[in-house]
Amino acid sequence: MAPLPSLEAFPDLMALPERDRLELTRSLAMARLSAGKIVFTEGMTCEHFLMVTDGAVRVCKTAESGREIVLYRVERGQTCVLTTACLMNGQAYGAEGVAETAVEALVLPAGAFSRLMDGSPNFRHFVFSAYATRVSDLLMLIEEVAFGRIEARLARFLLSHHREGTWEGTHQDLAKELGTAREVVSRQLKDFERRGLVTLGRGRVVLLDRVTLEGLVV
Repeated sequence: MAPLPSLEAFPDLMALPERDRLELTRSLAMARLSAGKIVFTEGMTCEHFLMVTDGAVRVCKTAESGREIVLYRVERGQTCVLTTACLMNGQAYGAEGVAETAVEALVLPAGAFSRLMDGSPNFRHFVFSAYATRVSDLLMLIEEVAFGRIEARLARFLLSHHREGTWEGTHQDLAKELGTAREVVSRQLKDFERRGLVTLGRGRVVLLDRVTLEGLVV
């Protein structure tokens, strides 16, 4: 008999009553995805509950104009709120999920998900708690996109996502993250460079004055 999948990345699920935990683990399967693999596409039917144990899945929405925005990422110990919504209301996916890195995940078939939601208050609490947290994050994203200054949002992103003072990626990548046009990002980066806050290179942004950038975020 194959060993049951580990719930180590999900402490709340490890604390489920034994009967519920056994039903969960017996229904789970392990999925391994290479970087760049499409996890789900807009309009696709949802058949599994996704629980990431390693790596990151990037969830994006594309407008008719072609502009993209990164809605959120599903990382170790997290579940996908869009998948949860689709399973609960029977609708198709409204966005796309892509493995940003190599990903390992536990997948729970839709039938088992429904049985546990109906029969296990603890599992239901886990699902709704994760759902509520992610919805709060999405509301903050909507507020930033609708009302935030691009100068502050770009500074915040660079400060949060650089590695050893350098962020690697294109202006288009930044535009996707911030939900704006590439031209807007390029113009703001040029302004940052003119002010001595960053240096721009091919596929990278080097942070020179983090103190001033932090001041823009406030």
